[in-house]
Amino acid sequence: MKNDSKLETLTQAYLDGSLTEANAERLNAILAEDREARFVFAETLNLDSAIAATAAGWESESESDFPRRNRKWGGWPSLAACALILIAGSWLWHGASQPGEVREYATVERGVGVESLPAGMKLHGGMHTITAGTVELLTALGVQIIIEAPAEFRFESSQRLHMMRGRLAAEVPPAAKGFTVITPTGDAVDLGTRFGVDVPEEGAAEIHVFEGEVIAKTSGTAEQLSLRAGDALAMNRGVSSARDLRSSAFIQPDEMGELKAAQESGQRARSDAALAKLKDDPAKIAVLDFESGPKYPGVYRPVQGRWPGSRAPEFIDAGDHLKLEVGGDRTWPQLTLAAWVRLDQLGALYQSLLHADGWEGDNFGLVHWMVNEAATMRFAMWGNTLAPGSDEKYYYPDSLTPVSADQGRWVHLATVYDSTKRTVRFYHNGRFDKETRQTISYPARLGAIQIGNWNQDERKLSGRVDELILLGRAMADEEVQALFEAGNPYPKLK
Repeated sequence: MKNDSKLETLTQAYLDGSLTEANAERLNAILAEDREARFVFAETLNLDSAIAATAAGWESESESDFPRRNRKWGGWPSLAACALILIAGSWLWHGASQPGEVREYATVERGVGVESLPAGMKLHGGMHTITAGTVELLTALGVQIIIEAPAEFRFESSQRLHMMRGRLAAEVPPAAKGFTVITPTGDAVDLGTRFGVDVPEEGAAEIHVFEGEVIAKTSGTAEQLSLRAGDALAMNRGVSSARDLRSSAFIQPDEMGELKAAQESGQRARSDAALAKLKDDPAKIAVLDFESGPKYPGVYRPVQGRWPGSRAPEFIDAGDHLKLEVGGDRTWPQLTLAAWVRLDQLGALYQSLLHADGWEGDNFGLVHWMVNEAATMRFAMWGNTLAPGSDEKYYYPDSLTPVSADQGRWVHLATVYDSTKRTVRFYHNGRFDKETRQTISYPARLGAIQIGNWNQDERKLSGRVDELILLGRAMADEEVQALFEAGNPYPKLK
Protein backbone atom coordinates (compact mmCIF):
# COMPACT_ATOMS: atom_id res chain seq x y z
CA MET A 1 0.00 0.00 0.00
CA LYS A 2 1.34 3.43 -0.95
CA ASN A 3 1.55 6.24 1.59
CA ASP A 4 0.99 3.90 4.55
CA SER A 5 2.81 6.12 7.07
CA LYS A 6 1.03 9.25 5.82
CA LEU A 7 -2.32 7.45 6.01
CA GLU A 8 -1.68 6.37 9.61
CA THR A 9 -0.74 9.93 10.65
CA LEU A 10 -3.68 11.54 8.89
CA THR A 11 -6.14 8.94 10.18
CA GLN A 12 -4.97 9.48 13.74
CA ALA A 13 -5.42 13.24 13.30
CA TYR A 14 -8.92 12.60 11.92
CA LEU A 15 -9.82 10.49 14.95
CA ASP A 16 -8.54 12.93 17.58
CA GLY A 17 -10.02 16.01 15.84
CA SER A 18 -6.72 17.71 15.00
CA LEU A 19 -6.94 17.30 11.22
CA THR A 20 -6.42 20.61 9.40
CA GLU A 21 -8.29 21.52 6.24
CA ALA A 22 -5.14 21.04 4.17
CA ASN A 23 -4.51 17.60 5.68
CA ALA A 24 -8.14 16.68 5.15
CA GLU A 25 -7.61 17.30 1.45
CA ARG A 26 -4.46 15.14 1.54
CA LEU A 27 -6.37 12.33 3.26
CA ASN A 28 -9.14 12.54 0.67
CA ALA A 29 -6.60 12.38 -2.13
CA ILE A 30 -5.02 9.22 -0.70
CA LEU A 31 -8.42 7.58 -0.21
CA ALA A 32 -9.53 8.56 -3.72
CA GLU A 33 -6.58 6.93 -5.48
CA ASP A 34 -5.86 3.87 -3.32
CA ARG A 35 -8.56 1.24 -2.73
CA GLU A 36 -6.46 -0.60 -0.12
CA ALA A 37 -6.04 2.67 1.77
CA ARG A 38 -9.81 3.02 1.83
CA PHE A 39 -10.09 -0.48 3.27
CA VAL A 40 -7.47 0.26 5.96
CA PHE A 41 -9.24 3.51 6.83
CA ALA A 42 -12.56 1.69 7.23
CA GLU A 43 -11.05 -1.00 9.46
CA THR A 44 -9.44 1.70 11.61
CA LEU A 45 -12.78 3.47 12.02
CA ASN A 46 -14.35 0.15 13.00
CA LEU A 47 -11.71 -0.33 15.70
CA ASP A 48 -12.09 3.23 16.95
CA SER A 49 -15.85 2.83 17.20
CA ALA A 50 -15.46 -0.46 19.09
CA ILE A 51 -13.02 1.06 21.56
CA ALA A 52 -15.22 4.10 22.03
CA ALA A 53 -18.22 1.89 22.77
CA THR A 54 -16.15 -0.21 25.14
CA ALA A 55 -14.77 2.89 26.86
CA ALA A 56 -18.33 4.01 27.61
CA GLY A 57 -18.65 0.98 29.83
CA TRP A 58 -15.31 1.68 31.47
CA GLU A 59 -16.14 5.08 32.93
CA SER A 60 -16.50 3.57 36.41
CA GLU A 61 -13.19 1.74 36.07
CA SER A 62 -9.75 3.13 36.78
CA GLU A 63 -8.97 5.46 33.89
CA SER A 64 -5.39 4.24 33.74
CA ASP A 65 -6.50 0.69 32.99
CA PHE A 66 -7.94 1.21 29.52
CA PRO A 67 -7.16 3.43 26.52
CA ARG A 68 -9.79 5.91 25.31
CA ARG A 69 -9.94 8.17 22.27
CA ASN A 70 -10.08 11.92 22.85
CA ARG A 71 -12.44 13.24 20.18
CA LYS A 72 -12.43 16.99 19.63
CA TRP A 73 -15.30 17.31 17.21
CA GLY A 74 -15.33 21.07 17.65
CA GLY A 75 -11.80 21.25 16.32
CA TRP A 76 -12.76 20.54 12.70
CA PRO A 77 -11.45 23.25 10.39
CA SER A 78 -14.62 23.35 8.31
CA LEU A 79 -17.83 21.50 7.51
CA ALA A 80 -16.57 21.21 3.94
CA ALA A 81 -13.56 19.17 5.07
CA CYS A 82 -15.83 16.95 7.18
CA ALA A 83 -18.06 16.41 4.17
CA LEU A 84 -15.07 15.34 2.08
CA ILE A 85 -14.10 12.73 4.67
CA LEU A 86 -17.63 11.41 4.79
CA ILE A 87 -17.60 11.10 1.01
CA ALA A 88 -14.30 9.22 1.26
CA GLY A 89 -15.88 6.97 3.84
CA SER A 90 -18.71 6.32 1.46
CA TRP A 91 -16.23 5.28 -1.21
CA LEU A 92 -14.66 3.09 1.37
CA TRP A 93 -17.74 1.17 2.36
CA HIS A 94 -19.12 0.78 -1.10
CA GLY A 95 -15.80 0.37 -2.85
CA ALA A 96 -14.08 -2.02 -0.48
CA SER A 97 -15.56 -5.07 -2.17
CA GLN A 98 -17.36 -4.88 -5.47
CA PRO A 99 -20.22 -7.31 -6.29
CA GLY A 100 -18.77 -10.67 -7.27
CA GLU A 101 -15.28 -9.67 -6.09
CA VAL A 102 -13.35 -12.16 -3.93
CA ARG A 103 -11.13 -10.33 -1.45
CA GLU A 104 -7.79 -11.82 -0.46
CA TYR A 105 -7.46 -11.63 3.31
CA ALA A 106 -4.15 -13.42 3.89
CA THR A 107 -1.31 -15.23 2.15
CA VAL A 108 0.46 -18.43 3.18
CA GLU A 109 4.08 -17.49 3.83
CA ARG A 110 5.32 -21.02 4.60
CA GLY A 111 4.21 -24.25 6.16
CA VAL A 112 5.76 -27.20 7.97
CA GLY A 113 3.94 -30.43 7.17
CA VAL A 114 0.74 -28.68 5.96
CA GLU A 115 0.09 -29.98 2.46
CA SER A 116 -3.30 -28.31 2.01
CA LEU A 117 -1.89 -24.77 2.37
CA PRO A 118 1.14 -24.35 0.08
CA ALA A 119 3.33 -21.25 0.23
CA GLY A 120 1.90 -18.38 -1.81
CA MET A 121 -1.69 -19.55 -1.53
CA LYS A 122 -4.21 -16.70 -1.10
CA LEU A 123 -6.81 -17.16 1.61
CA HIS A 124 -10.32 -15.76 1.22
CA GLY A 125 -13.35 -16.40 3.38
CA GLY A 126 -13.49 -20.19 3.19
CA MET A 127 -12.99 -22.70 6.00
CA HIS A 128 -9.53 -24.23 6.37
CA THR A 129 -8.69 -27.37 8.35
CA ILE A 130 -5.20 -28.65 9.11
CA THR A 131 -4.71 -32.00 10.82
CA ALA A 132 -0.92 -31.90 11.06
CA GLY A 133 1.87 -29.37 10.98
CA THR A 134 2.19 -25.62 11.39
CA VAL A 135 1.45 -22.80 8.95
CA GLU A 136 2.54 -19.16 8.85
CA LEU A 137 0.15 -16.58 7.37
CA LEU A 138 0.47 -12.88 6.56
CA THR A 139 -2.70 -10.79 6.37
CA ALA A 140 -3.30 -7.93 3.95
CA LEU A 141 -2.47 -5.49 6.76
CA GLY A 142 0.73 -7.26 7.83
CA VAL A 143 -0.42 -9.40 10.77
CA GLN A 144 1.91 -12.39 11.11
CA ILE A 145 0.02 -15.49 12.28
CA ILE A 146 1.35 -18.94 13.21
CA ILE A 147 -1.32 -21.67 13.45
CA GLU A 148 -0.55 -25.13 14.83
CA ALA A 149 -2.56 -28.25 14.05
CA PRO A 150 -5.06 -29.62 14.69
CA ALA A 151 -6.88 -26.45 13.72
CA GLU A 152 -9.97 -25.17 11.95
CA PHE A 153 -10.30 -21.51 10.99
CA ARG A 154 -11.60 -18.97 8.48
CA PHE A 155 -11.12 -15.27 7.76
CA GLU A 156 -14.09 -12.94 7.83
CA SER A 157 -11.82 -10.10 6.71
CA SER A 158 -8.12 -9.36 6.94
CA GLN A 159 -8.85 -8.03 10.43
CA ARG A 160 -11.21 -10.75 11.71
CA LEU A 161 -10.23 -14.40 12.06
CA HIS A 162 -12.63 -17.08 13.29
CA MET A 163 -10.76 -19.81 15.20
CA MET A 164 -12.99 -22.82 15.79
CA ARG A 165 -10.17 -24.93 17.23
CA GLY A 166 -6.41 -24.88 17.27
CA ARG A 167 -3.61 -22.70 18.54
CA LEU A 168 -2.27 -19.47 17.05
CA ALA A 169 0.35 -16.83 17.81
CA ALA A 170 -0.05 -13.40 16.23
CA GLU A 171 2.26 -10.42 15.86
CA VAL A 172 0.32 -7.29 14.96
CA PRO A 173 1.94 -4.15 13.48
CA PRO A 174 0.57 -0.66 14.25
CA ALA A 175 -1.29 -0.47 10.93
CA ALA A 176 -3.35 -3.53 11.89
CA LYS A 177 -4.43 -2.57 15.40
CA GLY A 178 -7.85 -4.01 16.03
CA PHE A 179 -7.06 -7.42 14.56
CA THR A 180 -9.64 -9.70 16.17
CA VAL A 181 -9.64 -13.45 16.85
CA ILE A 182 -13.16 -14.83 17.33
CA THR A 183 -13.54 -18.12 19.22
CA PRO A 184 -16.57 -20.16 20.32
CA THR A 185 -16.24 -18.84 23.89
CA GLY A 186 -14.97 -15.29 23.45
CA ASP A 187 -13.08 -12.75 21.35
CA ALA A 188 -9.62 -11.15 21.49
CA VAL A 189 -9.23 -7.62 20.07
CA ASP A 190 -5.62 -6.52 19.60
CA LEU A 191 -4.39 -3.05 20.52
CA GLY A 192 -0.91 -3.47 19.06
CA THR A 193 0.78 -6.54 20.51
CA ARG A 194 2.01 -10.11 20.32
CA PHE A 195 -0.44 -12.63 21.70
CA GLY A 196 -1.62 -16.21 21.48
CA VAL A 197 -5.05 -17.83 21.39
CA ASP A 198 -5.62 -21.47 22.32
CA VAL A 199 -8.94 -23.09 21.34
CA PRO A 200 -9.20 -26.71 22.56
CA GLU A 201 -11.57 -29.29 21.16
CA GLU A 202 -13.78 -28.75 24.21
CA GLY A 203 -13.82 -26.15 26.95
CA ALA A 204 -12.63 -22.59 27.35
CA ALA A 205 -10.58 -20.71 24.81
CA GLU A 206 -7.58 -18.90 26.28
CA ILE A 207 -5.83 -15.62 25.46
CA HIS A 208 -2.13 -15.21 26.32
CA VAL A 209 -0.52 -11.77 25.94
CA PHE A 210 3.22 -11.76 25.26
CA GLU A 211 3.61 -8.02 24.58
CA GLY A 212 1.28 -5.01 24.42
CA GLU A 213 -2.43 -5.16 25.15
CA VAL A 214 -5.51 -7.13 24.14
CA ILE A 215 -9.18 -6.52 24.91
CA ALA A 216 -10.95 -9.75 25.85
CA LYS A 217 -14.69 -10.29 25.67
CA THR A 218 -16.15 -13.54 26.96
CA SER A 219 -19.22 -14.82 25.12
CA GLY A 220 -22.46 -14.34 27.01
CA THR A 221 -21.34 -11.24 28.87
CA ALA A 222 -20.88 -7.57 28.08
CA GLU A 223 -17.75 -7.41 30.24
CA GLN A 224 -14.61 -6.16 28.51
CA LEU A 225 -11.24 -6.93 30.07
CA SER A 226 -7.91 -5.31 29.29
CA LEU A 227 -5.07 -7.83 29.23
CA ARG A 228 -1.47 -6.69 29.21
CA ALA A 229 1.90 -8.37 28.76
CA GLY A 230 2.15 -11.41 31.02
CA ASP A 231 -1.62 -11.80 31.42
CA ALA A 232 -3.63 -14.84 30.37
CA LEU A 233 -7.37 -15.44 30.50
CA ALA A 234 -9.73 -18.37 30.01
CA MET A 235 -13.15 -17.53 28.53
CA ASN A 236 -15.99 -19.97 29.11
CA ARG A 237 -19.81 -19.73 29.29
CA GLY A 238 -19.98 -16.10 30.33
CA VAL A 239 -17.24 -16.53 32.93
CA SER A 240 -13.63 -15.43 32.60
CA SER A 241 -10.79 -16.55 34.84
CA ALA A 242 -7.10 -15.73 35.07
CA ARG A 243 -4.62 -18.35 33.89
CA ASP A 244 -0.86 -18.81 34.05
CA LEU A 245 0.89 -17.44 30.97
CA ARG A 246 1.97 -20.29 28.68
CA SER A 247 4.08 -18.56 26.06
CA SER A 248 5.91 -21.80 25.20
CA ALA A 249 2.64 -23.43 24.22
CA PHE A 250 2.73 -21.42 20.98
CA ILE A 251 5.05 -21.83 18.00
CA GLN A 252 6.74 -18.47 17.38
CA PRO A 253 7.83 -17.02 14.01
CA ASP A 254 11.54 -17.50 14.74
CA GLU A 255 10.97 -21.26 15.04
CA MET A 256 9.35 -21.69 11.66
CA GLY A 257 12.51 -21.48 9.56
CA GLU A 258 14.32 -24.07 11.64
CA LEU A 259 11.36 -26.43 11.80
CA LYS A 260 10.95 -26.20 8.04
CA ALA A 261 14.67 -26.84 7.50
CA ALA A 262 14.45 -29.93 9.71
CA GLN A 263 11.51 -31.26 7.73
CA GLU A 264 13.16 -30.68 4.36
CA SER A 265 16.45 -32.26 5.46
CA GLY A 266 14.79 -35.54 6.48
CA GLN A 267 15.41 -35.05 10.19
CA ARG A 268 12.14 -36.76 11.12
CA ALA A 269 13.29 -39.96 9.43
CA ARG A 270 16.61 -39.90 11.32
CA SER A 271 14.76 -39.36 14.58
CA ASP A 272 12.41 -42.27 13.89
CA ALA A 273 15.34 -44.52 13.02
CA ALA A 274 17.16 -43.69 16.26
CA LEU A 275 14.00 -44.33 18.25
CA ALA A 276 13.38 -47.66 16.49
CA LYS A 277 16.90 -48.76 17.39
CA LEU A 278 16.28 -48.00 21.05
CA LYS A 279 13.02 -49.94 20.99
CA ASP A 280 15.07 -53.01 20.02
CA ASP A 281 17.75 -52.37 22.65
CA PRO A 282 17.97 -55.38 25.03
CA ALA A 283 18.23 -52.93 27.96
CA LYS A 284 15.03 -51.12 27.05
CA ILE A 285 12.74 -50.49 30.00
CA ALA A 286 10.32 -48.21 28.16
CA VAL A 287 10.40 -46.01 25.07
CA LEU A 288 7.38 -43.70 24.92
CA ASP A 289 6.87 -41.96 21.58
CA PHE A 290 3.13 -41.37 22.25
CA GLU A 291 2.40 -42.26 18.61
CA SER A 292 1.04 -45.77 18.94
CA GLY A 293 -0.21 -48.25 21.46
CA PRO A 294 -2.78 -47.68 24.21
CA LYS A 295 -3.54 -44.26 25.58
CA TYR A 296 -1.77 -43.92 28.88
CA PRO A 297 -4.01 -43.29 31.91
CA GLY A 298 -3.92 -39.90 33.52
CA VAL A 299 -5.05 -36.31 32.91
CA TYR A 300 -3.35 -34.52 30.04
CA ARG A 301 -4.05 -32.99 26.64
CA PRO A 302 -2.82 -34.84 23.52
CA VAL A 303 -1.20 -32.21 21.26
CA GLN A 304 1.31 -32.07 18.43
CA GLY A 305 4.87 -33.11 19.27
CA ARG A 306 8.11 -31.94 17.69
CA TRP A 307 7.20 -33.19 14.22
CA PRO A 308 4.16 -32.48 12.01
CA GLY A 309 1.48 -35.03 12.80
CA SER A 310 3.29 -36.42 15.84
CA ARG A 311 1.70 -36.50 19.27
CA ALA A 312 2.84 -35.53 22.76
CA PRO A 313 1.10 -35.10 26.12
CA GLU A 314 0.69 -31.54 27.36
CA PHE A 315 0.39 -30.80 31.07
CA ILE A 316 -1.28 -27.53 32.06
CA ASP A 317 -3.01 -27.61 35.45
CA ALA A 318 -1.88 -28.88 38.83
CA GLY A 319 -2.87 -32.53 38.84
CA ASP A 320 -2.27 -33.11 35.13
CA HIS A 321 -0.18 -36.26 34.82
CA LEU A 322 0.44 -39.50 32.98
CA LYS A 323 0.66 -42.83 34.81
CA LEU A 324 2.83 -45.80 33.91
CA GLU A 325 3.82 -49.10 35.52
CA VAL A 326 7.48 -49.89 34.82
CA GLY A 327 9.29 -52.97 36.00
CA GLY A 328 7.47 -53.72 39.25
CA ASP A 329 10.04 -54.63 41.94
CA ARG A 330 12.90 -55.03 39.50
CA THR A 331 16.10 -53.04 40.02
CA TRP A 332 18.71 -51.69 37.60
CA PRO A 333 22.35 -51.03 38.60
CA GLN A 334 22.48 -48.58 35.68
CA LEU A 335 19.75 -46.30 34.37
CA THR A 336 19.45 -43.77 31.54
CA LEU A 337 16.58 -41.27 31.41
CA ALA A 338 16.12 -39.01 28.38
CA ALA A 339 13.31 -36.88 26.98
CA TRP A 340 12.47 -33.94 24.79
CA VAL A 341 10.58 -31.32 26.79
CA ARG A 342 9.03 -27.93 26.02
CA LEU A 343 8.50 -26.02 29.28
CA ASP A 344 6.01 -23.17 29.62
CA GLN A 345 7.16 -21.95 33.02
CA LEU A 346 10.37 -21.94 35.01
CA GLY A 347 11.06 -21.05 38.61
CA ALA A 348 8.55 -23.42 40.20
CA LEU A 349 9.83 -25.38 43.18
CA TYR A 350 9.75 -28.65 41.23
CA GLN A 351 8.49 -29.75 37.83
CA SER A 352 8.11 -33.49 37.62
CA LEU A 353 9.64 -35.24 34.61
CA LEU A 354 9.32 -38.68 36.23
CA HIS A 355 8.49 -39.54 39.82
CA ALA A 356 8.20 -43.04 41.30
CA ASP A 357 5.55 -43.63 43.96
CA GLY A 358 6.33 -45.13 47.37
CA TRP A 359 8.94 -42.53 48.34
CA GLU A 360 9.35 -43.71 51.94
CA GLY A 361 10.44 -46.49 54.27
CA ASP A 362 12.91 -49.04 52.92
CA ASN A 363 12.02 -48.53 49.24
CA PHE A 364 15.63 -47.67 48.51
CA GLY A 365 16.54 -46.78 44.94
CA LEU A 366 13.24 -45.18 43.89
CA VAL A 367 13.83 -42.48 41.27
CA HIS A 368 12.68 -38.87 41.06
CA TRP A 369 13.71 -36.83 37.96
CA MET A 370 12.68 -33.19 37.76
CA VAL A 371 13.48 -29.58 36.91
CA ASN A 372 14.07 -27.57 40.09
CA GLU A 373 13.51 -23.94 41.09
CA ALA A 374 16.88 -22.98 39.56
CA ALA A 375 15.67 -24.42 36.22
CA THR A 376 18.29 -27.16 36.30
CA MET A 377 17.79 -30.91 36.21
CA ARG A 378 17.60 -32.75 39.50
CA PHE A 379 18.00 -36.51 40.01
CA ALA A 380 17.05 -37.97 43.40
CA MET A 381 17.06 -41.56 44.66
CA TRP A 382 15.57 -42.70 47.94
CA GLY A 383 18.33 -43.85 50.32
CA ASN A 384 21.29 -42.47 48.37
CA THR A 385 23.58 -40.11 50.29
CA LEU A 386 26.51 -37.88 49.55
CA ALA A 387 28.54 -38.69 52.66
CA PRO A 388 28.72 -41.50 55.25
CA GLY A 389 26.52 -40.91 58.28
CA SER A 390 24.36 -38.33 56.52
CA ASP A 391 20.96 -37.71 58.08
CA GLU A 392 19.44 -37.20 54.64
CA LYS A 393 17.32 -40.10 53.35
CA TYR A 394 18.16 -39.16 49.78
CA TYR A 395 20.71 -37.12 47.89
CA TYR A 396 19.71 -34.97 44.94
CA PRO A 397 22.47 -33.90 42.57
CA ASP A 398 21.61 -31.09 40.15
CA SER A 399 22.85 -30.35 36.66
CA LEU A 400 24.95 -27.29 35.96
CA THR A 401 23.28 -25.70 32.91
CA PRO A 402 19.78 -24.25 33.42
CA VAL A 403 17.13 -24.69 30.75
CA SER A 404 16.19 -21.00 30.95
CA ALA A 405 17.65 -20.21 27.55
CA ASP A 406 15.54 -23.00 26.05
CA GLN A 407 12.19 -21.82 27.40
CA GLY A 408 9.75 -21.65 24.54
CA ARG A 409 11.64 -24.25 22.50
CA TRP A 410 12.20 -27.98 22.58
CA VAL A 411 15.19 -29.06 24.69
CA HIS A 412 16.71 -32.52 25.14
CA LEU A 413 17.46 -33.55 28.73
CA ALA A 414 19.25 -36.73 29.79
CA THR A 415 20.55 -38.23 33.03
CA VAL A 416 22.75 -41.33 33.29
CA TYR A 417 23.03 -43.13 36.64
CA ASP A 418 25.58 -45.83 37.49
CA SER A 419 25.33 -47.35 40.98
CA THR A 420 28.49 -49.39 40.45
CA LYS A 421 30.52 -46.23 39.78
CA ARG A 422 28.34 -44.20 42.14
CA THR A 423 27.94 -41.46 39.54
CA VAL A 424 25.16 -39.30 38.13
CA ARG A 425 25.89 -37.63 34.79
CA PHE A 426 23.73 -34.88 33.26
CA TYR A 427 23.37 -33.90 29.59
CA HIS A 428 21.83 -30.79 28.07
CA ASN A 429 21.01 -30.90 24.33
CA GLY A 430 23.42 -33.78 23.88
CA ARG A 431 26.36 -32.13 25.65
CA PHE A 432 27.84 -33.55 28.84
CA ASP A 433 27.07 -31.04 31.58
CA LYS A 434 28.09 -32.33 35.02
CA GLU A 435 28.99 -35.44 37.01
CA THR A 436 28.27 -35.98 40.71
CA ARG A 437 29.65 -38.82 42.85
CA GLN A 438 27.76 -40.40 45.77
CA THR A 439 28.85 -42.40 48.80
CA ILE A 440 25.80 -44.66 49.11
CA SER A 441 24.38 -45.65 45.75
CA TYR A 442 21.46 -48.10 45.46
CA PRO A 443 20.36 -49.82 42.25
CA ALA A 444 17.54 -47.87 40.57
CA ARG A 445 13.89 -48.80 41.02
CA LEU A 446 10.83 -47.50 39.19
CA GLY A 447 7.50 -49.35 39.53
CA ALA A 448 4.44 -47.10 39.53
CA ILE A 449 5.54 -43.74 38.11
CA GLN A 450 3.91 -40.45 37.20
CA ILE A 451 5.02 -38.02 34.49
CA GLY A 452 4.09 -34.34 34.52
CA ASN A 453 2.97 -34.15 38.13
CA TRP A 454 3.34 -36.15 41.30
CA ASN A 455 0.73 -36.80 43.97
CA GLN A 456 -1.83 -34.73 42.03
CA ASP A 457 -1.22 -31.43 43.75
CA GLU A 458 2.50 -30.74 43.74
CA ARG A 459 5.53 -30.82 41.49
CA LYS A 460 3.51 -29.54 38.56
CA LEU A 461 5.12 -29.59 35.13
CA SER A 462 3.73 -27.04 32.68
CA GLY A 463 4.51 -27.99 29.10
CA ARG A 464 4.95 -30.95 26.75
CA VAL A 465 7.02 -34.12 26.94
CA ASP A 466 8.06 -36.02 23.82
CA GLU A 467 9.98 -39.29 23.35
CA LEU A 468 10.64 -40.35 26.93
CA ILE A 469 13.32 -43.05 27.09
CA LEU A 470 14.17 -45.35 30.00
CA LEU A 471 17.12 -47.74 29.53
CA GLY A 472 18.51 -50.21 32.05
CA ARG A 473 22.08 -49.36 31.12
CA ALA A 474 24.36 -46.34 31.08
CA MET A 475 24.46 -44.60 27.71
CA ALA A 476 27.90 -43.32 26.73
CA ASP A 477 28.51 -39.64 26.01
CA GLU A 478 28.64 -40.22 22.26
CA GLU A 479 25.33 -42.14 22.36
CA VAL A 480 23.54 -39.27 24.12
CA GLN A 481 25.02 -36.82 21.63
CA ALA A 482 23.92 -38.98 18.68
CA LEU A 483 20.42 -39.33 20.13
CA PHE A 484 20.12 -35.54 20.42
CA GLU A 485 21.46 -34.91 16.92
CA ALA A 486 19.07 -37.42 15.36
CA GLY A 487 16.04 -35.95 17.12
CA ASN A 488 16.92 -32.26 17.05
CA PRO A 489 14.07 -30.25 15.45
CA TYR A 490 16.32 -27.18 15.10
CA PRO A 491 19.23 -28.08 12.81
CA LYS A 492 21.34 -25.11 11.77
CA LEU A 493 19.93 -23.30 8.77
CA LYS A 494 22.16 -23.58 5.71
